[in-house]
Amino acid sequence: MWPVKSTGNPYYITDMSWMPMLGLTALPHLGGFYGGYVTRKQVKTWYKTLNKPSWRPPNAAFPIVWTTLYTSMGYGSYLVWKECGGFTEDAVVPLGLYGLQLALNWAWTPIFFGAHKLKWAFIELLMLTGAAGATMVSWYPVNRTASLLLAPYLAWLCLAGSLNYCIWRDNPDTDGKEE
Repeated sequence: MWPVKSTGNPYYITDMSWMPMLGLTALPHLGGFYGGYVTRKQVKTWYKTLNKPSWRPPNAAFPIVWTTLYTSMGYGSYLVWKECGGFTEDAVVPLGLYGLQLALNWAWTPIFFGAHKLKWAFIELLMLTGAAGATMVSWYPVNRTASLLLAPYLAWLCLAGSLNYCIWRDNPDTDGKEE
C-alpha cells in the first residue's frame, strides 16, 4: 500500500506522489459545485417555465453526467501534467487550453441560469466547445488516453449546444427581456 515512516505508524503517509492526481482530478468539480449552487433554485423556478425540446435529458441526469465528465477531464489533465513533467514549458499549450476551456465551462452556468442570457450562453458554449476540441487535439500527441477521456465531454457539449440553441430560439422573450 502506501509507504509508511520507519516508526511503523501505518497512518503516517510519507509518499505524497498521489496528491497531484487527486488535486487535478478534483479541480473541475470546484466549478461544478458553484454551478450546482447557481442552478438549484433556477431549475425549480425560472427553468421550469421555459419552452424546451422534447428530447432534452431529464434534470436528474445532469449532476450524474457532469460528475463523470469533470472526473474524466480532471484525470486527463493529470495524465498530461505527468507526461509533460509537471507545469513545464511543454505543458503550456495543452494545460493552457485546458484552463481556458475549464474557465469557459464554469462561466456558462452563471450566464444561462444566473443572468438568464440564453443567446450569450449559447455564444459562450460555442467558444467552450471550440476550446475543448482544441484541448483534445493538443492532448493527443502528449497522452492519447487523456485525449480520449475528453471525447464524451465534447459529445455532451454538442448536445448541450443544441439544447441551449433550441431553448434560446423557443424563448425569445425570456424573463421579460429580449435577448
